[in-house]
Amino acid sequence: MSAEPGTLRPGGRTARVRAAVLRAAGDVLAEQGFAHLDLADVARRAEVGKTTVYRRWGSVTALVADLLADMAEQSLPREETGSVLGDLQANSRLVQRTLADARQGALFRAVIAAATCDERTAQALRRFYDVRVAEWAPCVEQGVRRGELPRHTDAESVVRAVSAPLYYALLTTGTPPDPAAADRAARAAYAAALAGVYATDG
Repeated sequence: MSAEPGTLRPGGRTARVRAAVLRAAGDVLAEQGFAHLDLADVARRAEVGKTTVYRRWGSVTALVADLLADMAEQSLPREETGSVLGDLQANSRLVQRTLADARQGALFRAVIAAATCDERTAQALRRFYDVRVAEWAPCVEQGVRRGELPRHTDAESVVRAVSAPLYYALLTTGTPPDPAAADRAARAAYAAALAGVYATDG
């Protein structure tokens, strides 16, 4: 099966070109939004030949998909503190710092907005969150094995419950969440999980 445009990961000069193009694409998204993302402009910003960008990615949506894949790969690994609550707080603080970052927060707003009207971008965004949720789900699973949470707790649902209110606050108020909001989100998700809200029938 052949890879989609922009999904190959060779090294050397090709890797440097990819890094420069993805950085430029992220800058445009953060500064101007999805509607202003243009392959020719990205090539100019990245100081890469326009033909190279068109040949490798082919479309704006393919470029955004590759950008999200790269962001998922570059995201910090999970932090294990020895307790479910501690792990969920570490996760919520990571999400909060990302959304509070001027560039990253604007980039996510642009991509989320684009995903509401572009299916390929929506698919890429779902893949991004699937990767990040899968990275943190073992923290909840370990908590279940330690007896901290009910059996059959849906680990991925708990992880999603941590970040959901932080994204909601950003999208509905335009104000990045603060550390206190991150702590509340983690505690709320933990309390719900402890009460069995996320336990399945097994």
